[in-house]
Amino acid sequence: MADRSGGDEAVSTTADDADPADADPVPDDLDVGVDDEVKRRLREAYLNDEENVLIVTRVRSVGARVAVEMRPPHGDATHTERFDAPRDGSLRESEAFLDFLAAAGVSPLDVDELVGTRVPATYDPETGWCVDAAYRGDDAAGETGRLAGARDWLWTYRTWLLAALLIGGELAFVAVVILVYG
Repeated sequence: MADRSGGDEAVSTTADDADPADADPVPDDLDVGVDDEVKRRLREAYLNDEENVLIVTRVRSVGARVAVEMRPPHGDATHTERFDAPRDGSLRESEAFLDFLAAAGVSPLDVDELVGTRVPATYDPETGWCVDAAYRGDDAAGETGRLAGARDWLWTYRTWLLAALLIGGELAFVAVVILVYG
């Protein structure tokens, strides 16, 4: 028999043709579970193979944008990409979303097939997940990529920006009152 494991152990790939009723019963004291070493190796291999992938879990409309929600295969964290949605019956307004669909191999007429698609991405502890440029439809060196990146940054930190504007406005008002009446 050929050794398919690449090691010293021989692996059998043939099924027994014997009748299960003729087989010897399994003794009660025999451990028939999966070896912990096998579990550990499979878990490590799976996590290594799926390290830089996000899976599309949901596609929804958010105002004038399309939100594509993704998660890593071995985690609970989510990442959302936002694209301009088609308006006025024209796809020209959502070219970035069309580029994303094309990179994923999904037709705009079969958007349901996008759910479950694996998308290459990288994780940075400071900024979080970032979908590869080929799937984002961005020209990394071009003006469109910079504008889209700035827009995504503004969208991501919109609540912090609003809070900073409110607090800054209040502080400016207090400073003006102190200067005028102080």
